[in-house]
Amino acid sequence: MAVVVGGRSLNAIVLPGAVALAAGYLQVSRVDAPGVRRSGLADGFVGEEHEIRLDFHGDEPGATVERGFVADVRDRLDDGMRWGGGRDGSAEAVRTAVGDEPATYRVRYRDRGEARFGPVEVAATDVFGLFTRPLLVDQQDQVVVYPEVRAIPAWLRRGLYADDALGSSQQREEFDRLREYARGDALRDIHWPATAKHDELVVKEFAAETDHRRVSIAGETEHPGDAGGADVLASATASLGLSLLNDGVPVTVTLPTGTVEAEPGPHGRRELLELAAHAGAGSVADPDDADVHIVAEGDDARIHAEELTVAFTEFDTVVTAATRREDDKQPDPGAPRPNRRRAGGAPGGGAAVGDGGQPR
Repeated sequence: MAVVVGGRSLNAIVLPGAVALAAGYLQVSRVDAPGVRRSGLADGFVGEEHEIRLDFHGDEPGATVERGFVADVRDRLDDGMRWGGGRDGSAEAVRTAVGDEPATYRVRYRDRGEARFGPVEVAATDVFGLFTRPLLVDQQDQVVVYPEVRAIPAWLRRGLYADDALGSSQQREEFDRLREYARGDALRDIHWPATAKHDELVVKEFAAETDHRRVSIAGETEHPGDAGGADVLASATASLGLSLLNDGVPVTVTLPTGTVEAEPGPHGRRELLELAAHAGAGSVADPDDADVHIVAEGDDARIHAEELTVAFTEFDTVVTAATRREDDKQPDPGAPRPNRRRAGGAPGGGAAVGDGGQPR
């Protein structure tokens, strides 16, 4: 009798366990790799954090996942990015029900340049957590990370164009054209009928304001192959160039990797930022012919303008995303307005800049 009872007790333990093992194995073995779509991707600045969302679909975008499953999801990131959720920035898997809900995580931009997301690692598991099947979804996306931007004081910015601005005619009887609003424009110059037809402010540009010369900036590193110097060069150039564009001053920027002629407005800002994001170490031709000559070495850069030389590290106010959002709340009608060319920007482009070189 004891043998019979003991056998039945053993069967009561073994059989459910065997069923669970079989069910878990079958569940995981029938799983197919889903499709993935990322959202929340955005070009941004070093130090920014963004929330990324991974939505799963079937064979085609919009199709449902045929067999949902539980999985630990990890998005592979380039070395220039870090997971925002982990204390040490290491990758942390996100547990989610694939087919029922998305996976979200935060990412911090650490290095400038192009940064790649993906592929996506999906570790499918059964409901009992007994079996795991690794899947790889080869979905990749890319963003551009801009260098750190620091606030440039008004005395330096306006010293590059103030004399020219004050010497121009102030005739305002007839406006020459309409253009996009730039921070520092006077409210009296807003063309309200045109503004009402667009999603952004439009201002009048007067004939006397179309001849303002652009400021030329040439940047290089003291030594070829100086990666740290290249980062500082990119930051110094972007900081000065963006602050001038915000003041309505067009700039010509030459770096070892290329040249851009940027006009005030979103398109010009994006052109400048992308050039700075990809800037490398090296020299440029005839740097002394530029209005501003920037020379970077190690962890600092010297900014030369006529008889003035100043170290970039003296400008220690880093412009943050919060500063850009605060600066974006309203226009500043009281800022001095130099003469400007027509803005070449297209709506919806790159970062804008507030007073003191603050991008927005």
